[in-house]
Amino acid sequence: MKQADVAKMLGRHQPLITNMENGQRRIDVIELLELAEIIGFNPHDVLDELLKVPKDD
Repeated sequence: MKQADVAKMLGRHQPLITNMENGQRRIDVIELLELAEIIGFNPHDVLDELLKVPKDD
């Protein structure tokens, strides 16, 4: 799937998707759920993986 396709489905501009992919922009919960539906992944799996990342103290 191309960035332009994802952007169109989200109703956003393509550079926003580029910034998300590059880590230059954080994804909020609503966007995560929308992306999960569009791309076809389980957002619970993503959150489970994020919980495994060590936290800086």
